[in-house]
Order: sequence, then structure tokens, then C-alpha cells
Amino acid sequence: MVRAADIYRKTGETEIMARINLDGKGHSNIHTQVFFLNHMLNLFSRHALFDLEINAKGDVEVDFHHLVEDVGIVLGEAFLKAIGNKEGIKRYGSFYVPMDEALAFCSVDISGRPFIYFNAEFTRDKVGEFDVELVKEFFTAFANNARMTIHLETIRGENTHHMIEALFKAFGRALREAVAFDPREKGVPSTKGIL
Repeated sequence: MVRAADIYRKTGETEIMARINLDGKGHSNIHTQVFFLNHMLNLFSRHALFDLEINAKGDVEVDFHHLVEDVGIVLGEAFLKAIGNKEGIKRYGSFYVPMDEALAFCSVDISGRPFIYFNAEFTRDKVGEFDVELVKEFFTAFANNARMTIHLETIRGENTHHMIEALFKAFGRALREAVAFDPREKGVPSTKGIL
């Protein structure tokens, strides 16, 4: 069974193509007009061991909001399509990631219920040209469209770049654990019989 998906989305504000393989090797080919987002998605891909390809363009002359949010939407849709019926997966994943002085935590549940808890107090409003408030927008869009529960938190940190990088790495590692197959799990990991 190949757990992979392609999604294409075009609106009046953005045009995005995403391809994901949940059983990849962490290879990525990311091209958005937001270079910091490219960097974070490359890290995410490597730590999740998902093969990831994204080509995205949008109205960045306004600001980065539409493009960042819509990349989260499309990537969430691709993840949901790729994960399929969820039979045999571990479902849950949690991970702490240190990045020098920063420490971040992520816990996920591939539950079929969209929810996000996001608690991060960044020390700056921008990293380069990137508005750090868009980090939450990206993860919210992903959670809603992947229909999963995500808890993300920075435990400590001083350097905003380090804090955001630790969040993306923790997210990748937690998802890597959650999508992994459990040899003892013979069906959907839920007493309801569906996720």
C-alpha cells in the first residue's frame, strides 16, 4: 500500500501543488515565495521522513499570510488523503526537540477531529521578513484540513528562529511516530472502529 497523495489548489490569491509520501526517506523539494517557510518545511520533511514536494505562489506583495495559510491547507489535505483508512497505525505521537537554548514539544492524534492547542511566546515579531504569527496560522490550517489534533508548545527559548525550528522538528517527529505501523494493531486504533 502506497501512502502518498497529490493535491492541487488554485484560488484568487494562491496556486499550490503538494505531493507527499508518508513512507519516504525525508527527501524534499520545496519552492514557495516564503524562504523561511521553505526552510521549515525542509526540516519537517527530514524529521518526519516524509518525501515532500511543494510548489506554491501567491499574492506575497500583500503579505505572506495567504500563501502560508494555504500551504498549510493543501499540505493538510494531502496528509489526510495519504493516510487513507488509518488501519494499523499507532495514531498518537509525541516528541520534545531541543534547539540550542530552545525546547519545543508536540503531541498529535490522527483522530479525525480537528483541534489545535498552540502555546508559544516568541521574542520577536519577525524572522527576517517572516511574521512569526503565521506559524500558528500554518499549523491551524494543517490541523483543520488533516482533521487531526495537534498540541504544540515552546517550553523555553530566547532565539525566535530556534523556537520555531524546534516546533517544526517536533511536529515532524511526532507525526513520524503517529503514522508508523504497529504490528499488533489489526484494525483502526479506536474502540469506535473508525477515525
